Amino acid sequence: MSDLEIRPATAEDVPAIAAMLADDPLGALRESPDDPAPYLSAFARLAEDPNQHLVVAARGGKVVGTLQLTIVPGLSRRGATRSIIEGVRIHSDERGSGLGTRLIEWAVEESRRLECVLVQLTSDVTRTDAHRFYERLGFEASHVGFKLPL
Repeated sequence: MSDLEIRPATAEDVPAIAAMLADDPLGALRESPDDPAPYLSAFARLAEDPNQHLVVAARGGKVVGTLQLTIVPGLSRRGATRSIIEGVRIHSDERGSGLGTRLIEWAVEESRRLECVLVQLTSDVTRTDAHRFYERLGFEASHVGFKLPL
């Protein structure tokens, strides 16, 4: 992994990120990487928000992984700041290589650096392999999540 670089995403990385978001059974149903406009618009909003950290993992100039780390200040837990990990994706050529572990470790360390007291994430109920992965890294399935499509 010595040739791996984890860095802030740029607009030029957006097509590769969108392709990774679409490259699984769930993503294939909800993503449209052939139309970059909504992804570029979202990237512009993320880039303006200091609490959003969209990163890519690159190897040899190729984007091979991504995640979004959101920093959330709050009043609960005595005014604690927490982080949320979202949109973790690994290029299909890199799955099983340890890259996912490296990205999550980066997110946890960055959360510590930003003085967060808790790191949280959600994972679709059907992603049982992902659940085992997160549990292996020390995450606990401690809550039930709810969503309301708008």
